[in-house]
Amino acid sequence: MTPDLAAASPRDVMSRMLCGFWTTAAICVAVQLKLPDLLATAPQSLDQLARATGCHERSLFRLLRALSSSGVFTEDASGRYSLTPLSDCLRRDVPGSVASLALMRGGWQYRAWGEMLHSVQTGQPAFDRVFGETLFEHLSHESDKAALFDAAMVGVHGRETAAMLAAYDFSRIQLLADIGGGNGSVLTEILKRHPSTRGVLFDRLDVVERARANLQSAGVAERCEFVPGDFFHSIPAGADVYLMRHIIHDWNDERSLTILKNCRAVMSATSRLLIAEFVLPDGPGPFFGKWFDLSMLAITGGQERTGSEYQQLLAAAGLQLQRIVPTDSELSIIEATP
Repeated sequence: MTPDLAAASPRDVMSRMLCGFWTTAAICVAVQLKLPDLLATAPQSLDQLARATGCHERSLFRLLRALSSSGVFTEDASGRYSLTPLSDCLRRDVPGSVASLALMRGGWQYRAWGEMLHSVQTGQPAFDRVFGETLFEHLSHESDKAALFDAAMVGVHGRETAAMLAAYDFSRIQLLADIGGGNGSVLTEILKRHPSTRGVLFDRLDVVERARANLQSAGVAERCEFVPGDFFHSIPAGADVYLMRHIIHDWNDERSLTILKNCRAVMSATSRLLIAEFVLPDGPGPFFGKWFDLSMLAITGGQERTGSEYQQLLAAAGLQLQRIVPTDSELSIIEATP
């Protein structure tokens, strides 16, 4: 909460909360115009930025003024604009960039959230209503959006990888199957840190091909098998550990149970299943995962779950919850065995 709202009335606080989409849209436009990238080397004047972006100068000033008032940019006494720590992470060329996340949240997710009423009334994804197909069907033939989605997922979940590797011992794993491995960012880091570990990246064909290039660039592709498939039909056998990060939360209980049963069908008596997700706390306290849960409702029809809900879901699939390992991020690792 900003200082001017610290002592504000509930009505004023609510009025400001209702402006949340203004911030999302303004930041998205700044990234679309590549303003953070243009300011990466040196401060620039309004005139310079207007010429570089082809924008109407007065209107660009109004955008920069609003964002500067919220700490996204800063303006000096001579009228030159500079990056702040907030806008620095919107540059496309920095580790952990959230530029793609800004474009995704301010783009097609923005449109889907506009139909949230439909999701709350029906329990069905607003995304499907807006685009006429599911998110993953859409990404399978929209290559630009698929690439943006991959990059945005690094922005959303990138810091979780280090937290996962610090909280859980992956060193003794001989063969790790990353189910729904996406762009391969998690598997890449595990293979880089543990040279004796081999991996399997399992996902849709179009996703596997994108991931293959990423693991090749990281120099670990020779220790990884790339297997295309559909986890609603079957899952590769033979791994001693099966990992799913932010997979189960994409689906409702019925579809999640199908995935978990398919995992159980190929697990040996000594296999382990690791589910990396937000685990919602019981009670009404604040937790960012509760907002992510609402996003799952609107975008994929999935949900975030509490620890007891995961325990029940796993039991229905013939799996036993062994422990929930917290990390330094909001992510937890749910460990289960047959």
